[in-house]
Amino acid sequence: MNNLPHYQLFIDGQWSDANSGEIIESLNPSNENPWCSAAVADEEDVNRAVAAAHRALYDSEWSRMTATQRGKLIYRLADLIAENAERLGDTETTDSGKLARETRAQTAYAADYYRYYAGLADKIQGATLPIDKPDMHVFTTPEPVGVVAAVVPWNAQMFLTATKVGPALAAGCTVVLKASEDAPAAMFEFAKLIEQAGFPAGVVNVITGYGEPCGRALTSHPDVARVAFTGGPDAARHVVANTANNFAVVSLELGGKSPILVFEDADIDSAVNGIIAGNWGASGQSCVAGSRVFLHSSVHDEIVARVAERSKTVKIGDPLDLDADMGPLATARQLQNITEIVGRSREQGAEVVVGGARPSEMERGFYYAPTLISCADQQVASVQNELFGPVMSVLKFDEEEEAVAGANASRFGLGSGLFTRDVARAHRVSSKIQSGICWVNTYRAISPIAPFGGIKQSGYGREAGIDVIADYTRTRTVWINTSSEPMADPFTMR
Repeated sequence: MNNLPHYQLFIDGQWSDANSGEIIESLNPSNENPWCSAAVADEEDVNRAVAAAHRALYDSEWSRMTATQRGKLIYRLADLIAENAERLGDTETTDSGKLARETRAQTAYAADYYRYYAGLADKIQGATLPIDKPDMHVFTTPEPVGVVAAVVPWNAQMFLTATKVGPALAAGCTVVLKASEDAPAAMFEFAKLIEQAGFPAGVVNVITGYGEPCGRALTSHPDVARVAFTGGPDAARHVVANTANNFAVVSLELGGKSPILVFEDADIDSAVNGIIAGNWGASGQSCVAGSRVFLHSSVHDEIVARVAERSKTVKIGDPLDLDADMGPLATARQLQNITEIVGRSREQGAEVVVGGARPSEMERGFYYAPTLISCADQQVASVQNELFGPVMSVLKFDEEEEAVAGANASRFGLGSGLFTRDVARAHRVSSKIQSGICWVNTYRAISPIAPFGGIKQSGYGREAGIDVIADYTRTRTVWINTSSEPMADPFTMR
């Protein structure tokens, strides 16, 4: 372990080992070998990080900066992210197994999120109120909500960090960023850019650690005012319970079991590409993976055949290979879970048309072949459960109402997609599907301008877009009596 690259915690502008001295090894998912280590934060480390963020919020250069000055710092950070996109992406790839082609591009695009919020920093405005009382000048001012606990998973770190840290900094908040203990390296590399950009000490702190005690201590800390969490529903339940202690404002971006509906009039090429992008892109490790695919009976066989044929051309390999189409899963835990659920689906009578096993040519690494499962109904295990891997479950429908009902028969409601040439149907069906996002004739498109989030057990609150700034501010109302007369006797009613 001593020969591995080692990441310390970044707290109050300083790099330090954990209070307990505990270290975690991170495995390279493509070969299962340890490749780096990181300090593991305990409750004392969390307390130090929150104290630093709280101090920076109220008593530091950051608290005295104008909004325009904050925006310029965020712009500087964006430029550094763009300049270091390849290095950051390769670090994330080595740590999580995501394709370098994707991590590099996603990191470069994350810079645009910071630019978007840098531009909004000095456009957060209050209002003068047309109050219903004479001689009163009343106005509101938006203020930073406080210390933000930003909790991100390993699967899209730079993007999910940008959607939290970007608006938080624009609003003047300070942040304690908790990276996933499964693959934290890219977040510590990001911390180096925070330092290089010149943010005052304590404005952004980066730690990693387990849910207990690190996650609990952070999300329940009395000085944390807002929790922005991305992860699974089970962990989110603990987060919500923890915030009963500090009444922090919470946003949750959770799992999904997103439906993709393909109607009889769809462009088949577009639909096939959308299905593959929605399921095998990022090796299926996406919260918006379109893993429930509903195909109209008239196009079902053709699309299944074309997807099956396309699976033969998918190049599975080292995620750092820029020619690879699919890398490994991030953890052995995921591989085991997918193997079990696909096995259970087979026992329930589902047909594995393609894949359904570890690729025979991959002797090491957490690899799983692109998989298509034909299912008779939604009771099949692969339809019911979020697998977080390259597995799609395909079902058949005949009527539009049947497709919509099937799409909505899930406890999740994050993403959805539909393919049709009928504009009226596109509007009609997209308005009926119970999800926070609906893509029509495309899939997995994102933008800093477009809000992102779910309903039902996919969480609540939104990330990205202009309105999210309000979630990182609170309103102060100021009343000024402009009359030269003394204030009225409070016991004299008029």
